[in-house]
Amino acid sequence: MSDNVEIVPFEPALRAHFYRLNAQWLQRHFRIEDIDEAVLSDPERYVLAPGGVILFARLGEHIIGTCALLCESPGVYELSKMGVDEAFRGHGAGRKLLDAMIAEFHRLGGHHLFLESHSSLERALRMYEKSGFVKQPSVREGSHYERADVYYIYQPEKR
Repeated sequence: MSDNVEIVPFEPALRAHFYRLNAQWLQRHFRIEDIDEAVLSDPERYVLAPGGVILFARLGEHIIGTCALLCESPGVYELSKMGVDEAFRGHGAGRKLLDAMIAEFHRLGGHHLFLESHSSLERALRMYEKSGFVKQPSVREGSHYERADVYYIYQPEKR
């Protein structure tokens, strides 16, 4: 099935899908925090303008997933805002998005990639770990997210 999933870049016509897909999982498991609302409502300002990337997973005519790579400082990126529509899980969209974002991180010459998440999202955390993310002993200092209780750093050599 994953052969049918295509990864496409952000374009303004897809902006509403970035919000929709992230709001779906945030509202199901947590809540939309102020930082989420800002980023989801104006991705051009908060993701793209500082040097980040937004990708989407498309299955036929359906946009079924999304992910962002936020540029925190030169060479430092956060994998963030990753969501796959619950109705389309199992098609490999999450894995394809993650692989594409890791490739973008390398293309941009990044040297530090991290993510923050919540321990209850076990399926996602397993996927991150299989891709080379290593759980850190404590949460990230200065985290922007109230919900974050786990912190991972991309270290593919430790896989």
